[in-house]
Amino acid sequence: MRISVYGTGYLGAVHAAGLAAMGHEVVGMDVDPMRIGPLERGEAPFFEPGLPELLSRGVESGRLRFTTSIDTAVEFGDVHFVCVGTPQLRDGNGADLRYVEAVVRDIAERLDRSVLVVGKSTVPVGTARQLAGLLHDHARPGLGARLAWNPEFLREGFAVEDTLRPDRLVFGVEDSPSEEILRDLYRPVLQTGVPCYVTDLETSELVKVAANSFLAMKISFINAMAEVCEQVDGDVVTLADAIGEDARIGRRFLNAGVGFGGGCLGKDIRAFQARGAELGLADSLAFLAEADRVNDRRRDRVVDLASSLLGELAGRRITVLGASFKPDSDDVRDSPALAVARRLHAAGAQVVVHDPESISNARQAAPELSYEHDVEVAARGADLVVHLTEWRQYGALDPRELGEVVSQRLLIDGRNALDRDAWSAAGWTCHSLGRPSVGPWAGVTSAVPFPLSAAADSNKEEVA
Repeated sequence: MRISVYGTGYLGAVHAAGLAAMGHEVVGMDVDPMRIGPLERGEAPFFEPGLPELLSRGVESGRLRFTTSIDTAVEFGDVHFVCVGTPQLRDGNGADLRYVEAVVRDIAERLDRSVLVVGKSTVPVGTARQLAGLLHDHARPGLGARLAWNPEFLREGFAVEDTLRPDRLVFGVEDSPSEEILRDLYRPVLQTGVPCYVTDLETSELVKVAANSFLAMKISFINAMAEVCEQVDGDVVTLADAIGEDARIGRRFLNAGVGFGGGCLGKDIRAFQARGAELGLADSLAFLAEADRVNDRRRDRVVDLASSLLGELAGRRITVLGASFKPDSDDVRDSPALAVARRLHAAGAQVVVHDPESISNARQAAPELSYEHDVEVAARGADLVVHLTEWRQYGALDPRELGEVVSQRLLIDGRNALDRDAWSAAGWTCHSLGRPSVGPWAGVTSAVPFPLSAAADSNKEEVA
């Protein structure tokens, strides 16, 4: 098939490359030449495992190309995928649909034949039907252009896998020809036995926002349990393991810590709440507001814990491990790690941030912070190390070697992802969210009175 993809951000670039890998001819279109330039060379403009190889193969095969010309894209495609962003409104919780509406209108005004326009952007329920009307109103009469909805379920860090081997496909359609086109387009995927749900436009929109809402609720639930555990000296990890054995609950996404972030989950649940209020269903979705509040409280909890350990934060050197909102991504949008780092800085701390991939993006988002590409340089002289993004590299750190460069061996594991027994054995005092502390000064909840660096090792017995 000849396919045009509008928007070459995270969703659009991966989708375009994936469609080319399935054997289709694809043109990706974006108004940003700074984004198109690398893509034309087969280079990924952001970090995503497996994407550079997928892009380069597509470009080299001739099946994948990119343009800044919407005229070229509209003329080329028989199927048009809308993959532009739907950010949160500046003055409210709702989704800003200007970009989606503009793309559909631009496509409609340039059409000279019957095509299928397919939305993939995450939108409030009811948007697709409005866009179908927009397509009809702006296209030349009699062309028969149709609109369908095909929500995306990409996980950053696994987007290539989720595109080529998704766990399900959802087609929101209004007629059989639209369904047949989508089935033909995704034939290589469907032949592997992937479940396919064919439904109306509204249900297809709801599948995406309902999935994100449930994930946000599950994460916030276990973080609320972490708050309880902190109050009663319980262990939220053991709690999660135990309740996760129940097949009705499951263990996945029951990881307590500093909470969720990124460009989707938070803004999507807020947009869902806003749409619910418009539909007179504010009470039905009120639980999402509390999930959002629990999530934000976990960021404050890290700062409060740092204050209880160090006392006055002003002038203290704090190393933050992680800036991206999750591992295997350089995305810092609504990153809990960066939010905590900024709050520590606002409290007067000297904050040094390390991240394997996202330092460039983090520096643009938070230029007030200091950044280092080397972990040991970032940790040198630190009064406190705060682990906030669960990169595999941090799990592989040698706590004894890192202990040689810090001012005191004091750790907050904001993701409950490090081997705290190994860190404790190396002389670190480890504080985890929702778990009892371990290490030489585990019972200390105000400013740590003695340095725990390697330089003080010889005095440890006398001090104790």
